[in-house]
Amino acid sequence: MKVSIITVCYNSANTIESTIKSVIEQSYPEIEYILIDGLSKDGTLGIIEKYRNSIAKVISEKDSGIYDAINKGIDVATGDVIGILNSDDFYINNTVIADVVDALLNSNADSCYADLQYIDRLNINKIIRNWKSKNYYEGIFYTGWMPPHPTFFVKKACYEKYGKFNLKLKSAADYELMLRFLHKHHVSTTYLPKVLVKMRVGGMSNKTLMNRIAANREDRLAWKINGLKPGMFTLLFKPLSKIKQFLG
Repeated sequence: MKVSIITVCYNSANTIESTIKSVIEQSYPEIEYILIDGLSKDGTLGIIEKYRNSIAKVISEKDSGIYDAINKGIDVATGDVIGILNSDDFYINNTVIADVVDALLNSNADSCYADLQYIDRLNINKIIRNWKSKNYYEGIFYTGWMPPHPTFFVKKACYEKYGKFNLKLKSAADYELMLRFLHKHHVSTTYLPKVLVKMRVGGMSNKTLMNRIAANREDRLAWKINGLKPGMFTLLFKPLSKIKQFLG
């Protein structure tokens, strides 16, 4: 099973090296690493060049935002499975991809997700919050649940069948995609109960409490786009979940 890992970046010189190293140091042999850069103006491209021999594809060009860049990566990916690792994030150890592949093969599922740790942006050894997910069941999205997107691995065939990231959304396209795949189209999934990714706090949707509340408005749109109606308490639980993430 070949796994494509996509990292998109823009002016990420302060963090991109740890992201790259966490991918190229994986023990699993069949990894295609794809980097999509939005014409960075800092030292990002120089760092990428340092590891160029270990990266399958590098594209550096103007894009329309993070999800447009991810879609470009999906278009060129040739792996059976696709994972997305943000340039602020890194895998917790070198067996992450091997563990994901084992989980997919053992369960015969089309997707997999796991747990994540929020860490301090400057002190990566300081854990801010543990995002512990749970086993998926039909209707769990009504409770405000979602899996941590950086831990979500899905077969490329699902993107080909059900579509890529919706560019109408600015901060909730990851939520909308997982809602569409898992809830609407019933893509099979399996939960790997361990931390796979460390995420630095301060990303686009978790930078401030107000950003989180604003992102919830897009969560509402995610349901509407898919012709779905959330349950009575879904839109209450979702912002409470985001506030909990912010408070730690």
